Amino acid sequence: MNKSGGPLEGHLVVSLEQAVAAPFATRQLADLGARVIKVERPDGGDFARRYDESVHGEASYFVWLNRSKESITLDVKSPEGRAVFDRLLADADVFIQNLAPGAARRLGLSADRLRSQRSELIVCNISGYGSDGAWSDRKAYDMLIQAEVGFMSLTGTPDTPSRAGISIADIAAGMYAFSGVLTALYERRRTGEGAELDVSLFDSLAEWMGAPAYYSLNSGRVPDRVGGHHATIAPYGLHSSVDGIPLVIAVQNEREWAAFCRQVLDQPALISDARFATNTSRVAHRAELDALVDARFGELTAVAVERLLTDANVAYARVRPVTDLGNHPALADRDRWRQIQTPGGPIDALLPPIQSTGDVDVRMGPVPSLGEHTTSILASLGYDEAEIETMRTCGAI
Repeated sequence: MNKSGGPLEGHLVVSLEQAVAAPFATRQLADLGARVIKVERPDGGDFARRYDESVHGEASYFVWLNRSKESITLDVKSPEGRAVFDRLLADADVFIQNLAPGAARRLGLSADRLRSQRSELIVCNISGYGSDGAWSDRKAYDMLIQAEVGFMSLTGTPDTPSRAGISIADIAAGMYAFSGVLTALYERRRTGEGAELDVSLFDSLAEWMGAPAYYSLNSGRVPDRVGGHHATIAPYGLHSSVDGIPLVIAVQNEREWAAFCRQVLDQPALISDARFATNTSRVAHRAELDALVDARFGELTAVAVERLLTDANVAYARVRPVTDLGNHPALADRDRWRQIQTPGGPIDALLPPIQSTGDVDVRMGPVPSLGEHTTSILASLGYDEAEIETMRTCGAI
């Protein structure tokens, strides 16, 4: 039981959201106690509900992104549905949307129009390429953004550009939307005024591309795609032990390099070898260096390698399958799992990464079924049973 409802208790967030970016932002607001009303289409709702059926019949993306929310089905294009939506917005602190390009404006839900009616409202628009400019009407999905921003040019093998295994552009945009809303709520306490926030997937991932962008734009060199290795640091990458267990090692400075040579490779002469004397030279001679590391690791079991690395104070990790995450000691030892409900049954879900030492616990509420809260929300807005049934009959809900 929470000792309080969370720092955002009493705040109402209304969202016209789908897929990943906006739902990730609003789920984090819900984690902190905000009431999040997710407005979904009556004819299927958020399309992320149907990505797969892996979690008791529910989609893994949807379960991850939508706990602790209320779901109402509304056809906001119908007069009846729009009237309900306007009533919801009348009490909202925050409105978030990531509809297709131009859709919110066509629905009369542009930030300038909404805030002209209620200046205290915080409006957060999430788009692919921003709300203005030549690319503003271009459809965008995560992998497309990874390609356009240059991320895929850095990821993969020399022969094959690759996407990240998770939706990093969506996640980045969701994080900036979340922090932007928190900032706007904080500022509103001082000024009484809301804000218009514009977050794009492209801008968000472009920010995350800062290091390789500065490297390339200022040096004229483009980092190579090096698979399971670091493009500009060596040795920093993937090597396998004699028992076939993949390990990632990371040597970050000259002190660690010297310890690695002496205690792990058992070749202290390499410390002063001109080919490996600096990180730049080690990167230039990566193939020779990797061959030396592979040869040494190929003589040892993973446990033996890990013991040597630990004694040398050199960082390492095992390359684990995602199925290991459920019982990973870094989570289990700190009690980081909580059971939540989904429409198909209970599952274990991770607590949010931000931990507070105060008395406030995070909310870990159930994942809603489509339209689960439609009737209760309408009743709270003053609609009677007959009016609700009429809206259901005409397809507005």
